[in-house]
Amino acid sequence: MRVEPGGGTRGPDAETETETATETATETATETETEETAEVPGALPEALTGFVGYLLRRVSAHFAACSDGPEGGSRDFLVLDALTGGDWASQLDLAERLGINRTLMVGVVDRLEGRGQVLRTRNPDNRRQYVLSLTDEGRSAVEAGRRAVAERDARLTAALTPEQASRLDTLLARLLPPGTQDLVRGTGHLVAQAHHRLRRLGDEKLAGTGLRVRHYGPLSLLATSGPCPQQRLAQELAVSGPAASQLVDELVAGGMVHRGRDPHDRRRHALELTELGHTQLKRVAEAVGLLAAETAELLGPGGEDDLRALLGRLLEPAHPGAAEATARRD
Repeated sequence: MRVEPGGGTRGPDAETETETATETATETATETETEETAEVPGALPEALTGFVGYLLRRVSAHFAACSDGPEGGSRDFLVLDALTGGDWASQLDLAERLGINRTLMVGVVDRLEGRGQVLRTRNPDNRRQYVLSLTDEGRSAVEAGRRAVAERDARLTAALTPEQASRLDTLLARLLPPGTQDLVRGTGHLVAQAHHRLRRLGDEKLAGTGLRVRHYGPLSLLATSGPCPQQRLAQELAVSGPAASQLVDELVAGGMVHRGRDPHDRRRHALELTELGHTQLKRVAEAVGLLAAETAELLGPGGEDDLRALLGRLLEPAHPGAAEATARRD
């Protein structure tokens, strides 16, 4: 039976695994759903293509858009596949390792248990936890799932050679926590997990500021472009109109952006940074820089350049010029 790091279990003050997710976890799930529908084809902003985290977000959204099944099916497979190594002593711990928020994890396990693929029992060492076990039916589902994942990955990485695809998986795994690297299989799943982890690491650096890593793009573009219509901002960010509107609403509510009149067309609003916006841009830029340095360290020598170039190749069909913009610079 697998236990939590250090060989112990959570103490009596641990939260029960069926409690409602925290506000942060709920926001993360909603943010993921928004990202998957926000990206649109077009040239990517040059100021952002140097960041692995940004490219991962674009590739993750692209993969999700190309998925031939519901997102819940992907989570189901991740849990089943993780259980092939043995029983898991804590449902909550497994959810955290796989990057699945605890409320969604309850639904996943309910589905798997209902199909007879997973057995959920109380942990005899801690009655507040559930032990997860894979059934024979679950093992059969894993084998079918692995074949489906391999076929999907082959489609998603068709722009890469087998050697490049293997290198991509190696680099993506380095971005995951050590306890997760052996649990996640398949390029699609690795991309999603790496993206989620970098986003969390970046947002943690901005805790208490009212900022998120996703605010760096619009703030930096407005700082260099001056007052501009929201439609133009959406085009430059290569995101949908609703996605741009959501970002702008967040920045306006935070006092970082002002909606004024377009000096070239008084019928339209123009967006410009406030004094606070310029100050907050410095803060988020510092966090993004720290995240980039941390990412480079995780990837090792040459890893950042390699990963950026590989992600650019995957984005090229929908975003012409992405491969060239992200190519290694000698």
